[in-house]
Order: sequence, then C-alpha cells, then structure tokens
Amino acid sequence: MLDINNAKLAVIGLGYVGLPLAVEFGKHYPTIGFDINKQRIDELVEGHDSTLEVSPQELQTASQLAYTNDVEAIRDANVYIVTVPTPIDRYKRPELTPLMRASEITGKVLSKGNVVIFESTVFPGATEEVCAPIIESASGLRYNHDFYLGYSPERINPGDKTHRVTHIKKVTSGSTPEIAKFVDDLYRSIITAGTHLASSIKVAEAAKVIENTQRDLNIALVNELALIFDKLGIDTLEVLEAAGTKWNFLPFRPGLVGGHCIGVDPYYLTHKAQEIGYHPEVILAGRRINDNMGAFVADSVIKLMTRKRIPVVDSNILVMGLTFKENCPDLRNSRVIDIIHEFETYHANVDVYDPWVNPADAQREYGIDILDKPDTGTYDAIILAVAHKEFADMGDEAIRAFGKDNCVVYDVKYVLSKEYVDGRL
Repeated sequence: MLDINNAKLAVIGLGYVGLPLAVEFGKHYPTIGFDINKQRIDELVEGHDSTLEVSPQELQTASQLAYTNDVEAIRDANVYIVTVPTPIDRYKRPELTPLMRASEITGKVLSKGNVVIFESTVFPGATEEVCAPIIESASGLRYNHDFYLGYSPERINPGDKTHRVTHIKKVTSGSTPEIAKFVDDLYRSIITAGTHLASSIKVAEAAKVIENTQRDLNIALVNELALIFDKLGIDTLEVLEAAGTKWNFLPFRPGLVGGHCIGVDPYYLTHKAQEIGYHPEVILAGRRINDNMGAFVADSVIKLMTRKRIPVVDSNILVMGLTFKENCPDLRNSRVIDIIHEFETYHANVDVYDPWVNPADAQREYGIDILDKPDTGTYDAIILAVAHKEFADMGDEAIRAFGKDNCVVYDVKYVLSKEYVDGRL
C-alpha cells in the first residue's frame, strides 16, 4: 500500500489549477508537471507563468518539480493528479473531452497499485462512471483491485493573492477507506488550512458543484433585483448598501457571471439531475438571469445613447476590460463578450482595452484585437466592464476623457463615482 513518504507525483494539466498545486507538491515530493501544450512547458522551464498565478520566485522554490510534455516521462509516478479543464459546450452541456483524454493518457502509463486523483469539476458520479472505465481500458488494470481513485475538488481563485492553494481547506475522498486516508494525508501534508475527508467520491464531487451553484444563485438574485430597480428608477448599489446595514445581509453585488467555475459548474449539476429524471427549476432560472446580463448592459447603454440623441449605428464604443474578473488575465467564459456582440448587431464599432490580456489570447479566443491604449475624445460610449486596479487608478476624469463631450459612461462594477457616470448596473 502506498505511503506518502514514497509518493512520486505527476500533475496532468498545468493551467490555473494544476501549476500552483504542482509547485506546492514540488516543494515536498518528487513531482512532474505534464501538459500537452509544448509552449506552456517551455515557458515554465524558462521560469515564467503566463497565467500570473505563480511568480518566478515561487517557481524556483519547487526544487523537486520538473516539467514535460512527454507521456513516457510520467511513467515512473505512482500518484497521478488530473487538473484539466471541464468546460461546457455551446449547448450548455458538460464537455468531458479533456477529462477523458487525460484519463486515457494516465491509463497508458499506470502501474499496479497506483492512485489517480481527479481535481477537475464534474457531476456527481463522473469520476467512477466515466474516468474509471477509460483508465481500465487503457491500462488493462482493474479499478479498486489494481489501481485506485481519489477526488479532491480544486478551489483555485484566479488572481487572488490572499486565498492561495495552501490557504484554502481541501475536500478529499478516495475509492476505498484506505485510499481515502492516503489522499487525505497527502493533501494535508501541503495544505496549511487543513482538509475535510468526505465519505465518498460522489459526496466530494457534489460538494464542488454546489459551492459555485450557491454563489451563482445569490448573484442571480441581486441581478434580478438590479433589473427591477432599473425599471423603478432606483440606484441598486444604494439599495444594497442600505440593506447591508443589517448584520446578516449577504454582501453580493450584481454583475456579469463568467469564468471557469460559477458560470459553468451549475450546468454539470443540472445535466446530472436531468439525466436521472429531475428537472431543476431554481438553478436554471438563476443561470438564465445571469447569462442575459450582458445583453441588459448593452441595452441600457443604447437607451442612454438614444436619450442623448447619439446614433448607435456606426458609433464608437469603448469596452474597458475583457477578462472574466478583475486583476487576472483569465479570459475563460468571459461574459463581457455578450456586450460586445450585442453592439455589433447594431453595426457599432467596438474597441476593447484590457491591460491584463495577452492580445494573442484575445484574438484566438474571441477574434478580438486589444487596444494598446484608447485615444482621448474618441468614443460615443464607454463601458467599464471589469474592475481592474489600473482602471480604478486612472480615476473618473481620465476615463471620461476617452469619450466625446456628449458621450455615455456606464459602470458595470461601481469603479467610478456616481456623478461621473450616466448609468450603472
């Protein structure tokens, strides 16, 4: 039976989740970080992380960590940790292709007695119902006889330099009681915040999807309140600040809900619910509200432009921010794109400015060219979509100066002073 003292790890997938985890394990155990993207491996070998989650100094502290895109190089590991993305497709269905490919890769190098731990967000049952059979087929080994599984859902918060991987309590689980203890011991050896050992893999999987489903629904509630207060002519932030004087009022704010977790995870749960014959109503209602907020922002700006007699067709629109959240370069599932697409249907000219975004990534992901810097006095409308610190540092007057004398300024994230904006969410 494996002991953490002889653990040799391979982390499969070196994105926002896998790299920080690999670095922490690489401080204590022989660890190989594997990714199919050679460019990603090359930059890490050179000591640079393009996601900005791990600094060059932090990369150097992982003295036992190596990087590879060669599957054969991870054959000597005895613990495999899978941290590949689990997105949704255009029809809001779970896209398990990366997870299935990672399971097949792992199966090809697996040896008897090895443990495979999954961190990717999935619906309850996916680890054992989807991944285990693929590993069995690729390895020729039997699940829970020749190899074992664990599940420890990722809790990475991109761009957050306070809540790091070791500072967030980790849920753990295993396919047998002995493996569950091994998985828990392994993570507890690097997670200073401690661990929570779940009774089964399914419980751990379910815990992950409801964490973000709960947040999604809370944001959907305040988004719906914002829609109502807009029709009533009431400032939403003022209402929330007044209500927030009660000690148990939850401090959620309206906004665009994107990213790799909140805007995705609920669909994994609803997919499984529908598969077993239950049609979820509250969860999907929340998703519909949140998915439509980009169009609401665009429509609000168009109404403000119309009141100022600014023609929308052929107008110049500046969207400030493209990432799914502030102070990080992560573009995954950004709902800012919904605002852009809505204006494009009116044949407006949309420029996007985001100092955090790699222009090549924006072009590849959305076909968008990122401005180096906006010109002053150019725009008919300015939409501050993401609360990057650079935008806050610019100040009210500098941002409004990008616009023409009669422009509309709309603040999605409450960065600007109320008297400097024409509208806010």
